Amino acid sequence: MLDIQTYDARQGGNALYKALAHPLAAEAIATLGGRLRQQGALAVFDPDGVAAMLFALHPDLPRIAELYVQDVSLVGREILGAVARPITDLPESGAATLLVATFDAGRVLARITHLMPAGMGVASLDDARLPDEMLTSRRAYLDRLNFATNYAFFRDEDGFGTRLVTANYWASYGAKQVRLWLRLFDANGHPLATWEEALPAGAGGVSIDSGQVRRRFDLPPFTGQLFIHAIGVAGHDVVKYALDTFESSGDSLSVTHDANAWPSDRYANLPAPRADERVVLWVQNSHAAAIPAGAITLDRIGREQPAALDVAVPPYATLALDVDTLLPGLRWPAQIELRAGRHMVRPRYEVTRGDRRRIAHLNVERADLRPDPGIPALPASLGRGYLLPFPVLSPERFRTIVQPTPMAERQDTLPLRLDLFDAAGNKAGERFLGCLPRDHDLALDLSELGAPEGHAELVYDFRDGGSADGWLHALVRYEDRASGHVAETSFGAHIFNTAMCYRDEPQSYSGPPPGLSTRLFLRLGDERRRSFAALMYPASAPWHAQSQTMLLLHDGRGEILAERPVKIACSGSHVVWPHEVFGAALLQQAGPRGYVLIRDVTCRLFGYHGLMDTDGHFSLDHMFGF
Repeated sequence: MLDIQTYDARQGGNALYKALAHPLAAEAIATLGGRLRQQGALAVFDPDGVAAMLFALHPDLPRIAELYVQDVSLVGREILGAVARPITDLPESGAATLLVATFDAGRVLARITHLMPAGMGVASLDDARLPDEMLTSRRAYLDRLNFATNYAFFRDEDGFGTRLVTANYWASYGAKQVRLWLRLFDANGHPLATWEEALPAGAGGVSIDSGQVRRRFDLPPFTGQLFIHAIGVAGHDVVKYALDTFESSGDSLSVTHDANAWPSDRYANLPAPRADERVVLWVQNSHAAAIPAGAITLDRIGREQPAALDVAVPPYATLALDVDTLLPGLRWPAQIELRAGRHMVRPRYEVTRGDRRRIAHLNVERADLRPDPGIPALPASLGRGYLLPFPVLSPERFRTIVQPTPMAERQDTLPLRLDLFDAAGNKAGERFLGCLPRDHDLALDLSELGAPEGHAELVYDFRDGGSADGWLHALVRYEDRASGHVAETSFGAHIFNTAMCYRDEPQSYSGPPPGLSTRLFLRLGDERRRSFAALMYPASAPWHAQSQTMLLLHDGRGEILAERPVKIACSGSHVVWPHEVFGAALLQQAGPRGYVLIRDVTCRLFGYHGLMDTDGHFSLDHMFGF
């Protein structure tokens, strides 16, 4: 496993990780390493305990001869092959150069300059700083807003294209001049293009189309990844987006949520293929360090018999891994766990069935969670507690299949019930699913329950025992009965719409819990593919009888062109079709970068969005908010 610290549930993302992993930083560190290699023996002063992560992300740095620390508890430990010594021993050093492993190193150097032997050279991580013009905050280099970065799967070849869509949501937090620094890597990890795009001054729409990028830079066909760095932001340090994947013939259409910007050790909700399917995992290296052979493994979840990928993956490269090569004969409804060793952000997988392909994303499998004895004993004020809502599309046209997914390393049981609701919020039935083991193979077709159009919610039910940690997830598959087109999505549970709080629930997009408002992004489609959103009003306990939801149509500059009210019953749902709500004239005025903001200050809605055409092709994934 890569020895890096990326994300902590209590403190959020690690800005130092992003500072060291940035592609421009990687280039600068490679240059620094070449210079240090020519200068002789290297000593490292590690005042903040970051040397292990630095050398893990950049293993071509020269070998350490001496390592110095200021924390007395670290003295005597072996770190990176050297025994840690107190910084007070620095006068005895025989090294030619001292690397101070910190940014903004001036204050640190001021404390130790008198300890350095005469003639010793000095370097620091300031040699790997981004240019000042790429910093949002120059007050502190490791300010999180300086590293609002992310990756996107990006492809334009063989009739397949991708389109990243989002909005300048930072403008609503006061950002004035936001721009994107972008670098496109090909399958071999080589940069194909680097450019910047200025975002609208207001909360306007953003669209980056692979075909347009390919034509702009006269590029060959590519499948790789797009690195995104948002500069000048406010409020959020996460780059959120929806990614449409489509085929020019129209046969394939998918949408996926943004990548999780922090690499994880394990990911789950990768489905095994059906007998008539091929499942490819897109292995995309997020770092300048190669992924060693054997570092990536697949396993049937719960089996604990991982099979390793026996080839290395170069820096920033993309590799298509057919899961059958490592797990031959494993078939749906078995689920697969990816052990990624913290080498990549949330991966995508692609399912080929006949002439159609669909893409979906894996989710982070948590290593820090333990069963929480407080969840089975939640008070009545929290009602049904954690809910995982998902739409039930028209049962006459669609099959809806749900598969609960273990999403934490210590999740051995899933004690679950399924509650069904019609669009008006009336409970239409329930099914106790049992206390499922980690390696279960349940995939429930809701048509077996006579589920009406509306939505369903997975909830914890401990009648047969079991434990819970709050990180409840599921994979939901939708199949058009006539066309056979399939879309699938996955997400996790939250406590919804209660005035009482438990730990960090009900979650808020910004600020402490409870989160009791909605701000969801819905991009617009076109004449060929209509966009839609399946909105749900889940409530752990009784809340307002109806939502007070507004649909705000924005143009590409962020100007509001029209507003339309929507009322959704508590525990009810509603499907929004922008072309029906606003009409063709307003959508044309909004333009290709227009979007709908779904806003409610009275309750927290949850939603899934997608595109749909008249030939039975559609996409679906959960929406993002800001």
